[in-house]
Amino acid sequence: MSATGLDVFEKTLQTTHIWLGEIMEQHGPDRKVAWHILSVVLRVLRDRLPPEIAAHLGAELPLIVRGAYYDQYRPNHPPDKGTRSLDEFLARIAEGMKDTRPVNPADAARSGSWHGMSTLARLQRYATPCPKKFSRCGPTASAPANSANGGE
Repeated sequence: MSATGLDVFEKTLQTTHIWLGEIMEQHGPDRKVAWHILSVVLRVLRDRLPPEIAAHLGAELPLIVRGAYYDQYRPNHPPDKGTRSLDEFLARIAEGMKDTRPVNPADAARSGSWHGMSTLARLQRYATPCPKKFSRCGPTASAPANSANGGE
């Protein structure tokens, strides 16, 4: 018998724990910090996407992560053009991470964006407007190759 009694909750909990575990491998054993990294990076990424692409990305995330992703979202506002540069993207992450222990924004972007960027890669048919220079913040050669799929 599952702890929640609902398969959809079990799947989202399992996937979220896997994602947080992967982030904790890079940033230490603090699950709260890992959750904060994932939430901040996905929201900064979300805010630079057009609403229709942001919605497609959100639909691919586990239910729990989806809640953090949509927190404080304002789809009627235009995409954040300020995050077109890598420096500005990292500055937004640093701003979002200020309420937790010090984390290098580029490292946070690498680990926190792995799931968002891999999901965006699956959404190529929507012509995702991600500049090539953001690939430096995406998965590295050491990133997990068989990450759990988040969509339910």
